Amino acid sequence: MISMSDKELFNFFQTNSICESLTLQEVGKLMAYLQEKSHEGGEIIFDAGDIGELLGFIIKGKVEFTVADEPDNTVGKQTVGNLIGEMSFFDRKPRNLRMSASKKGVQFLVLTRPMYDRLKVEEPYIAVNILENAIVSLDHLVRHMGNDISALGHYVHGYGKR
Repeated sequence: MISMSDKELFNFFQTNSICESLTLQEVGKLMAYLQEKSHEGGEIIFDAGDIGELLGFIIKGKVEFTVADEPDNTVGKQTVGNLIGEMSFFDRKPRNLRMSASKKGVQFLVLTRPMYDRLKVEEPYIAVNILENAIVSLDHLVRHMGNDISALGHYVHGYGKR
């Protein structure tokens, strides 16, 4: 059960550029496929090696990504309005990183694989919107990673130093 109303979820999607082309009525339909989950600070949400059986939209708090054998070394974060778990969910390959709730915890709406499979058949337009959102999310991740790698190259090789 979701604590948000369909109008609140619609506004959340519009504010955070998630599935923006969905109407209020379509967001209401989507709600039947979603579950709300919460994790306390530091709790592991997904571990390295897990295969994704759900994806989620962060609605409160943030998550941190770490290498499994270096839990104190945060390599990335995702905050409110971002999609999580989409890469392993769609490619069904093991996760490379551990995902944990930040110190204050995290709350998100999840779509499980069985519910996504139903959504594809029962509401294909909504399923396509979620897939497009996942593609945009992965694009942001890859572009951000590319910028980080470029900055690291400049640092290591001393480009631009005088």
